[in-house]
Amino acid sequence: MKCPFCGHEETRVLDSRVDSSGFTIRRRRECLQCKARFTTYERYESGPVFVVKKDGRREKFNRQKILNGVMKACEKRPVPLENMEKAVDTVISKLQKSGNLEVSTAEIGTLVMEQLKALDEVAYVRFASVYKDFREIDQFLELVEELKNQK
Repeated sequence: MKCPFCGHEETRVLDSRVDSSGFTIRRRRECLQCKARFTTYERYESGPVFVVKKDGRREKFNRQKILNGVMKACEKRPVPLENMEKAVDTVISKLQKSGNLEVSTAEIGTLVMEQLKALDEVAYVRFASVYKDFREIDQFLELVEELKNQK
Protein backbone atom coordinates (compact mmCIF):
# COMPACT_ATOMS: atom_id res chain seq x y z
CA MET A 1 0.00 0.00 0.00
CA LYS A 2 1.48 3.33 -1.07
CA CYS A 3 1.63 6.13 1.52
CA PRO A 4 -0.70 8.97 0.48
CA PHE A 5 1.63 11.50 2.10
CA CYS A 6 5.12 10.64 0.83
CA GLY A 7 4.45 7.93 -1.78
CA HIS A 8 6.65 5.35 -0.07
CA GLU A 9 5.55 1.82 -1.01
CA GLU A 10 5.94 0.14 2.36
CA THR A 11 3.46 0.50 5.19
CA ARG A 12 2.49 -1.63 8.11
CA VAL A 13 -0.96 -2.45 9.42
CA LEU A 14 -1.51 -1.27 12.98
CA ASP A 15 -5.11 -2.42 13.38
CA SER A 16 -7.74 -4.29 11.32
CA ARG A 17 -11.45 -4.44 12.05
CA VAL A 18 -14.46 -5.81 10.23
CA ASP A 19 -17.38 -3.38 10.32
CA SER A 20 -20.83 -4.40 11.55
CA SER A 21 -22.11 -5.13 8.02
CA GLY A 22 -19.37 -7.73 7.59
CA PHE A 23 -18.59 -6.41 4.11
CA THR A 24 -15.83 -3.94 4.91
CA ILE A 25 -12.46 -4.26 6.62
CA ARG A 26 -11.02 -1.07 8.08
CA ARG A 27 -7.23 -1.02 8.36
CA ARG A 28 -5.19 1.57 10.23
CA ARG A 29 -1.76 1.86 8.60
CA GLU A 30 1.56 3.58 9.23
CA CYS A 31 4.13 4.54 6.60
CA LEU A 32 7.53 3.00 7.35
CA GLN A 33 9.32 6.05 5.95
CA CYS A 34 7.50 9.21 7.11
CA LYS A 35 5.56 7.56 10.00
CA ALA A 36 2.28 9.15 8.85
CA ARG A 37 -0.87 7.22 9.74
CA PHE A 38 -3.87 6.70 7.51
CA THR A 39 -6.94 4.48 7.15
CA THR A 40 -7.87 2.19 4.27
CA TYR A 41 -11.04 0.23 3.60
CA GLU A 42 -11.34 -3.13 1.86
CA ARG A 43 -14.67 -4.04 0.29
CA TYR A 44 -15.98 -7.02 -1.62
CA GLU A 45 -16.33 -6.18 -5.30
CA SER A 46 -18.82 -8.02 -7.46
CA GLY A 47 -19.14 -8.15 -11.23
CA PRO A 48 -20.27 -5.12 -13.22
CA VAL A 49 -23.67 -3.77 -12.29
CA PHE A 50 -25.33 -1.13 -14.42
CA VAL A 51 -27.65 1.63 -13.27
CA VAL A 52 -30.63 2.36 -15.50
CA LYS A 53 -31.38 6.09 -15.48
CA LYS A 54 -34.87 7.60 -15.78
CA ASP A 55 -34.27 8.36 -19.46
CA GLY A 56 -33.19 4.76 -20.16
CA ARG A 57 -29.45 5.40 -20.31
CA ARG A 58 -27.21 2.89 -18.58
CA GLU A 59 -24.01 3.61 -16.71
CA LYS A 60 -21.68 1.54 -14.58
CA PHE A 61 -22.61 1.42 -10.89
CA ASN A 62 -20.55 3.85 -8.81
CA ARG A 63 -20.51 3.48 -5.01
CA GLN A 64 -19.03 6.95 -4.61
CA LYS A 65 -22.11 8.58 -6.17
CA ILE A 66 -24.33 7.02 -3.52
CA LEU A 67 -21.94 8.03 -0.75
CA ASN A 68 -21.80 11.59 -2.12
CA GLY A 69 -25.61 11.79 -2.06
CA VAL A 70 -25.77 10.49 1.51
CA MET A 71 -23.01 12.88 2.60
CA LYS A 72 -24.83 15.82 0.99
CA ALA A 73 -28.08 14.87 2.76
CA CYS A 74 -26.23 14.55 6.10
CA GLU A 75 -24.30 17.80 5.68
CA LYS A 76 -24.18 19.80 8.94
CA ARG A 77 -25.98 16.97 10.75
CA PRO A 78 -24.53 14.98 13.68
CA VAL A 79 -24.03 11.84 11.60
CA PRO A 80 -20.53 10.29 11.70
CA LEU A 81 -18.95 9.38 8.36
CA GLU A 82 -18.65 5.79 9.57
CA ASN A 83 -22.46 5.58 9.89
CA MET A 84 -22.88 7.02 6.39
CA GLU A 85 -20.43 4.43 5.06
CA LYS A 86 -22.36 1.65 6.79
CA ALA A 87 -25.62 2.89 5.30
CA VAL A 88 -24.10 2.83 1.80
CA ASP A 89 -22.66 -0.65 2.46
CA THR A 90 -26.14 -1.83 3.45
CA VAL A 91 -27.64 -0.42 0.24
CA ILE A 92 -24.95 -2.13 -1.83
CA SER A 93 -25.39 -5.39 0.06
CA LYS A 94 -29.12 -5.39 -0.70
CA LEU A 95 -28.42 -4.67 -4.37
CA GLN A 96 -25.87 -7.49 -4.54
CA LYS A 97 -28.24 -9.94 -2.86
CA SER A 98 -30.87 -9.17 -5.49
CA GLY A 99 -28.52 -10.65 -8.09
CA ASN A 100 -29.64 -8.19 -10.77
CA LEU A 101 -27.04 -6.96 -13.24
CA GLU A 102 -29.13 -3.85 -13.89
CA VAL A 103 -30.75 -1.72 -11.22
CA SER A 104 -32.92 1.36 -11.61
CA THR A 105 -32.17 4.69 -10.00
CA ALA A 106 -35.62 4.41 -8.39
CA GLU A 107 -34.62 1.20 -6.62
CA ILE A 108 -31.35 2.73 -5.41
CA GLY A 109 -33.15 5.87 -4.23
CA THR A 110 -35.69 3.86 -2.26
CA LEU A 111 -32.94 1.85 -0.53
CA VAL A 112 -31.00 5.01 0.30
CA MET A 113 -34.12 6.64 1.74
CA GLU A 114 -34.72 3.59 3.98
CA GLN A 115 -31.21 3.93 5.39
CA LEU A 116 -31.41 7.71 5.85
CA LYS A 117 -34.76 7.41 7.60
CA ALA A 118 -33.11 5.25 10.26
CA LEU A 119 -29.96 7.40 10.35
CA ASP A 120 -31.29 10.97 10.54
CA GLU A 121 -34.78 12.27 9.79
CA VAL A 122 -33.58 15.67 8.54
CA ALA A 123 -31.17 13.98 6.12
CA TYR A 124 -34.03 11.72 5.03
CA VAL A 125 -36.26 14.72 4.24
CA ARG A 126 -33.41 16.47 2.39
CA PHE A 127 -32.69 13.41 0.25
CA ALA A 128 -36.39 12.75 -0.40
CA SER A 129 -36.95 16.33 -1.53
CA VAL A 130 -34.32 15.94 -4.25
CA TYR A 131 -35.03 12.29 -5.08
CA LYS A 132 -38.79 12.79 -5.33
CA ASP A 133 -38.31 16.19 -7.00
CA PHE A 134 -40.53 18.17 -4.61
CA ARG A 135 -41.94 21.27 -6.27
CA GLU A 136 -44.38 22.50 -3.61
CA ILE A 137 -44.28 23.00 0.15
CA ASP A 138 -47.22 20.61 0.60
CA GLN A 139 -45.00 17.73 -0.50
CA PHE A 140 -42.58 18.53 2.34
CA LEU A 141 -45.43 18.78 4.81
CA GLU A 142 -46.83 15.39 3.77
CA LEU A 143 -43.44 13.75 4.25
CA VAL A 144 -42.92 15.35 7.67
CA GLU A 145 -46.46 14.35 8.75
CA GLU A 146 -45.74 10.79 7.68
CA LEU A 147 -42.58 10.80 9.81
CA LYS A 148 -44.45 12.22 12.82
CA ASN A 149 -47.20 9.60 12.52
CA GLN A 150 -44.68 6.76 12.49
CA LYS A 151 -43.35 7.73 15.94
